[in-house]
This record gives sequence, structure tokens and C-alpha cells, in this order.
Amino acid sequence: MRRIITIILLTLVVACTYAQMNIECVGATQVVNGEDTLFIFKGDIHVRSKIGAVNWHSIDRGTVETGIAEQLNLDEGGYYLEQGGVNYEPFYVFKCPIADLKMTTEPGCDNTIVRLTGNTSGFTYTRPDGTTGTRARTYSLDYTQLKWNGEVWENEDTTKTGYLSHTISMPALYGPTPITIWYDKEIRQKLDLDTVCVTDTLVADSLIAIAFQLESLATTRGTKGEKSNEMNRPTDQKIITATTSEDYSGALEVAFYSNPTPSAHPIYFKWSIFKAAELIATRNDMDIRYAFSEPGSYRVVCSVNSYECKPDSQEMKVNISESYLRVPNVFTPDGNGQNDEFRVSYRSLKEFHIWVYNRWGKLVYESRDPAKGWDGTINGRKAAEGAYFYVIRAMGTDARKDADYRSKISYNKKKKMQDESIIGIYQMSGDINLLRGKNK
Repeated sequence: MRRIITIILLTLVVACTYAQMNIECVGATQVVNGEDTLFIFKGDIHVRSKIGAVNWHSIDRGTVETGIAEQLNLDEGGYYLEQGGVNYEPFYVFKCPIADLKMTTEPGCDNTIVRLTGNTSGFTYTRPDGTTGTRARTYSLDYTQLKWNGEVWENEDTTKTGYLSHTISMPALYGPTPITIWYDKEIRQKLDLDTVCVTDTLVADSLIAIAFQLESLATTRGTKGEKSNEMNRPTDQKIITATTSEDYSGALEVAFYSNPTPSAHPIYFKWSIFKAAELIATRNDMDIRYAFSEPGSYRVVCSVNSYECKPDSQEMKVNISESYLRVPNVFTPDGNGQNDEFRVSYRSLKEFHIWVYNRWGKLVYESRDPAKGWDGTINGRKAAEGAYFYVIRAMGTDARKDADYRSKISYNKKKKMQDESIIGIYQMSGDINLLRGKNK
């Protein structure tokens, strides 16, 4: 108990007796404002000299008392002590402000304005040299803001601090939001006074601010880490910035979601899809689906607005690659997990057909799915080692709509590669070597 009392007494001394100061006080806290020392009292201003009998001077009014060492009741303002012709550094005393503020909120598209009525003035004082000092009062503003967590909008407790004034700007709010302002909180806590606050709630029918978070969802094929002979296939449904592959069916279908914040006002959506600089599609739904069937660079732009606010836009990029087909010349179906099947490497194909023949011209394998391969068996039995002959006819999504991948393409036309009719058309044939190794 004695230790507790000692700590309390020391706390009072620390709160009222300061290094290099020649005064002591009870019921005040020190505030440093630049090179000036301010004392904030919770009640009457009681100050006592620590150096004996002194002359007390008000910076504004001159001498207050002469030769007094005892405790004095002072008015708010600046003072200094004088003893034997020596002036000691000034100090400034104030009373802690009372709770006299009222608050209103004004929502906006880009921010919310908080307006306070009442006394928001700071602590203003005159220095001995005639210059003026001002210490602004502080506030701590508490509110709940909607934040995107990567999947949904959720409430996040937020605090904004600053110096008190009649007008405070805060971020735009998107839902009914209670707002609380605590002012002079730190000072009042140090003086063991009740903290005071003013509150208001931004109501739903006054909301005009809107935020949204653009995201997309594509049809996946396989999972991350899974081996595949398809190049750049999408394995993550959320393709936030780009995709570099298409679905085997000939188009990459992507769902785009706007994810707007809740709002009481009607929201208007405009989706614009560009291929390079050309506008190729528009939509006005909240969420859309679009099938990208041709290679190229696309921009998907979503604009969201209400009656009151100008549109806010976000965009995503989608890169659709040109078709590609490459055929290996050897495979080793020995069960070691590497190159065990005869598979092509491909990208952006919408038609595919492969035939594999043995040396006597007998068909041993046929498929229309480029993602599948021949495992080196015939009717469940291991095929003999050696050379086999393949024929492939395929068409990419970048081929002309009227292109025919089945008809024979002349050697000269292939060599020149300048005729648009053969872009994306693949007519390939050659040998594939089956090797098993020893004891396989």
C-alpha cells in the first residue's frame, strides 16, 4: 500500500513539476508545442513557485503579484517569473475544453465531410516577444469502412486522427456507418477526466458513393502442377490480369464480376470489350460472360456509376495466343513417368485428328483429342519398338472461318506461308520412334 501511495505521489510530481521549469502544479498535464510549454488544467489553475518569493508576470497584462511564493490562482494565458532582476522562461496555462460540439455528416462520391459546430479553437497564446503561438486540439475519428478482402466486401474498423477543426474530410463511405469523434482524448485521459465524443450515423438513403472490385473466372482444365501437353492452359479460375490460352472447344469463356459495394441508389454498369483499339462488344449487366474465340490482345473495361457520381472504371487484360502444334519424333513408354506417351504440344486448337500406322500400314491409334496420347500399346499389348507413321490434320482458332483443314494444301502454298487461307491449318505427317530400352 505504501508503495502504491508513493507511486501516486511521484506521478503527481511528474505531472506538475518539469525539468528546467520553476513552477509546480496539481491537476495539470504538460503539452509541448515547439519550444513552448503548455499546462492544461482540469479545474482552477493553481501554480506555485519552486524558487521562493518571486514576481509573477502576465505576458499580456504585466505584473500580477509581487514577492509571492505561495500558490496562486491564475487566469488562462502566458506567464513568466522574475526574481532579483532575472526573468525565467515563460509558461502557458489553459483549462481543458468542455464538451460542446455537435456533428453532421455529408456523404460524397469521393469523400465524406464531417462538420462540427461549437468551439474547435486551439490553445492560442502570446509570447514575450509579441509573436503568437497556437496549439490545435486533437481528434480521433472512429468508423467502419468496407474493404475488399479478395473475395467479398467486409467491415473493417478504422481510426482517423488529426487536429480538430470545423470541417474534417474522410474517405467515401458505402453503407450505413456510425461515426464517432473523440476530441482532446489524450489530454483528458492524462487528467483522469471522462473522455467526450460526438456521434452521427451516415444513413442508407443518403449514400451516393460506390466502389467495386473487378475479377474474372475462367473454365479450368486440370489443376496446378499437373503435367499437360497443352501450352499455357488456365489452371486457376481467377485470372485477374490476363490469360494466355483458350479452351479446346475453340473459345476461352470468361465470366467477369463487378462486385459493387451495397448501395441504396440504382447502379448502372457498362462493359466495353476492345480488341486492340476496336470496340467489339458492350454489355450493361452487373456481371457478364464472354467467349474469346480469336487470338489477340483484349481489354475488358467496366464502368460503374449512379445518378450522382461520375463513372468509375476498372479494366482487365486478356491475351489470347495464336495456335501452335508441335510433334515429337520419339517416345519411351517404359513406365518411368517421363515421355511415356506419344503426345503433341499444342495451343488454341479447335479441330484435331491424328492417325498412327505401323510399318505395314495398319492403323494402331486414332484420336480427336490433342490432350490425349498413344501409350504404345495395341489392343492392350505392348507395341513393338521401331518407327511408326503418323498423320495429323488440325485447325487453330486463328484460322479463317471458311478454312478447310481437311483439303490438301500444296507444297508451294505451305512454303510461301503468305496465303491467309492456310493460317491456323495444320497438315502434318512423319515418323514417330517407339523406344523401350532394355528389359522393358
